[in-house]
Amino acid sequence: MGVEKNLQKRIKRHISGRIRDYFAVTAPGMEKLCLGELLALPLSVKSAVAEKGGVAFKGRFHDCCSANLYLRTAGRILLRVNDFTATNFRQLDKKFGDIPWELFLYGGIKPVIRVTAHHSRLYHKTAVAECLQARLQKRLQQGGIPNNNSFHIAAKQQILIRIIKDRVFVSLDSSGDNLYKRGLKTHGGRAPVRETTAAAALLLAGYRPDQYLSDPMCGSGTFALEGAMMINNIPPGWLRGFSFFAWPSFRSTRWAYIKNQAQLRFRQPETPLVFCADQDPDACRLLSDCIQHHHLGKTVKIACRDFFAPGRLPSAPGPGLITLNPPYGRRIESGPSSRELFDAICAKLKQDYKGWKLALIVPGSDLANHLPLNLFCRQIHHGGLDAVLMTGTI
Repeated sequence: MGVEKNLQKRIKRHISGRIRDYFAVTAPGMEKLCLGELLALPLSVKSAVAEKGGVAFKGRFHDCCSANLYLRTAGRILLRVNDFTATNFRQLDKKFGDIPWELFLYGGIKPVIRVTAHHSRLYHKTAVAECLQARLQKRLQQGGIPNNNSFHIAAKQQILIRIIKDRVFVSLDSSGDNLYKRGLKTHGGRAPVRETTAAAALLLAGYRPDQYLSDPMCGSGTFALEGAMMINNIPPGWLRGFSFFAWPSFRSTRWAYIKNQAQLRFRQPETPLVFCADQDPDACRLLSDCIQHHHLGKTVKIACRDFFAPGRLPSAPGPGLITLNPPYGRRIESGPSSRELFDAICAKLKQDYKGWKLALIVPGSDLANHLPLNLFCRQIHHGGLDAVLMTGTI
């Protein structure tokens, strides 16, 4: 009992109360956007910098929890555990084993260890992972807290090892599933845009939660749902769990306080601000069920309607922001070519949405450069394709 009490004191001193290094992973090109989000949070330490692939920041453990809950454009939050030099397996085994893993993980948990290596003598990734897994289990058996709670056992843990020129960087994933999995949407669609990409598109297009949002080719409704969460001030991680729930430093009372503070800022609009439609009745039904289940009916209105039907979406005032992720390429079985489809979309936008802001996803820069719209273009990754996000005013 005295050993466990002493360990709890060490956890509080070195993990819960200590300022540590974290890294918010983002899609390429979204680093500065995520940095702005992070700096807007009430963190205990305002120290953050955008780097290639994400945002490095300093904070305490509750800042890590808040980042997971609130960040809309981050893919996952990593705790940077340690870094050291190792040129052979003996050095790797010893220095990795010297990390006080009992402060980070419960005994009995066998995390996934993912290894990347570049220009290193430790190039055999499978052998590295096996070496580290054995050393980790030995350390936890010797000094870890036994895990008797099935809630903790069920949680997925992941350690990321990055080796560059014999320098070993060790990180612990605090998120678990990628943060684009909000826990809001259980239905799918044909090549839907990821929630993190949709949130980034809304922010880059200058969307404000008091504006009208129109998504007339909504599919599974990712843009509409992201907009609805912004309007209601619901954090993107509100409905899901995280890997840090199964860390010895996690305290359910502290997490409840963080969520209660977020809930105090919830709001509902007086009238609907999001208007979406799709010509597929099944897509509309599934999205409608999701909206009703999460009590967003006062925020979102849905119509089963073809985008090219005369006029704007019924009951959609304006101007506001219109988002479009058209069913191009492999996502349509027949119909016009991509060029013809997007020419028709542009004609429709000019006719019925003049003065609206626009966020349009286009398959490739060649097509984007030929569209008759004067918009700002950014390369994005979408559904395994290199796409272009076009934003501006119609």
